[in-house]
Amino acid sequence: MTPTQVTVLGSGFAGLETAFRLRARAKAEQVRITVVSETDDFLYRPETVRLPFGAAEAHLHVPLGGAFRRREIDAVIATVEGIELDRGQVHTSRGRVPYDRLVVATGAATRPEEIPGLAEYAHSIAAPAALHRLGEDLRWVAQNARHGRPQRVLFAVPPGNLCSPPLYEIALMFDTWLRRKQVRESVDIAFDTSEETLVAALGSKMRHLVTHEFEACGIDTRTSAALVEATEREAVFADGSVREFDVLAVFPPQVAAVGYAGLPLADREFLRCEPGTRAVLGRPEIYAPGDAGDFPLKLGLLALQQADAVAGAIAAQVRGTPAPEPAAPMVRYAVDMLDYAAFAQVPLAGGRPDEASGRSRVGAGLGWRVAARTAGILLAARFRRGLPFPAVLGHGVPERTHRMPVLRARH
Repeated sequence: MTPTQVTVLGSGFAGLETAFRLRARAKAEQVRITVVSETDDFLYRPETVRLPFGAAEAHLHVPLGGAFRRREIDAVIATVEGIELDRGQVHTSRGRVPYDRLVVATGAATRPEEIPGLAEYAHSIAAPAALHRLGEDLRWVAQNARHGRPQRVLFAVPPGNLCSPPLYEIALMFDTWLRRKQVRESVDIAFDTSEETLVAALGSKMRHLVTHEFEACGIDTRTSAALVEATEREAVFADGSVREFDVLAVFPPQVAAVGYAGLPLADREFLRCEPGTRAVLGRPEIYAPGDAGDFPLKLGLLALQQADAVAGAIAAQVRGTPAPEPAAPMVRYAVDMLDYAAFAQVPLAGGRPDEASGRSRVGAGLGWRVAARTAGILLAARFRRGLPFPAVLGHGVPERTHRMPVLRARH
């Protein structure tokens, strides 16, 4: 029997989890898997938020060559240029790659040019190189503060961003970092978000915790503040207000990283998908787990859940058995605060926190920081060996963790 050709575009959370989980469920004689990616490694993005504060980057890159060989997965290092739908082929910079089933996991990209001045005058947090540059300017802020020159750092979540939590992490870590250097009193920190509430993606319990943390830190916050322009020293908002800054850090508006002509598109060029299976509408042979699809939140663990559903559906098709019922989407996210972390587990309904379910859980403390780092180490180790992330990890948070202490000392 000729094996089913499954081609996976992308080597991020969604692409690798789909490939490795599918291989765990189907042998090479049943499914031939090809991963097309621009790089030969995996970047563990959740830990990049620490790069501005001196963390090393090298260990966040996981080489994939050995994993692909071990799991009998073909790899093509190339750029995706388009899909020939009627012939079942992907056009890449290194030629054509056929498919019987196609997994589009090319993710999201930022488009700072949507907001005048953002590319020129703001630091993006979307990539390691940009985070290193942000770190250089934050060190200048601390140096100026040490010499008696007051500084102002503004963090802003503009309209069109679908992954705001990392910017909250950097703002809170920045406060801790300045206190360690004993210069916090000379630096004003402000946080403006276009969201209706703080950290909207993580639900009301995490919102209360982050609100208390910002108040304890003395971080000036505004919600429903839509950034519309940046100049060299000022941020302009839709309501006409203006914020001055010495450093501006943003997570720019997001769009699909690759456009696909002929496939149904939602806002910002993301692929329209069936909510549970992540199959592209009208194209049951094509799936879009993770950030390439139209799910309104772009978070790593959500991508892993969606990849699990896609791998299960494809494996069932190969075996001729009913596909497993996709799990209900659940946000699990650790907000890193440098010394400790807060963890949220939030069920979703329609892509938004399901506050009525009563299943949201939030906890805070050093233990959650350790747990988050352990999860990252485990995922990297699994991907290095070509294995999927353990499905059971993090699926439950004890009831008692709903308490939300404000752990940051008030100075």
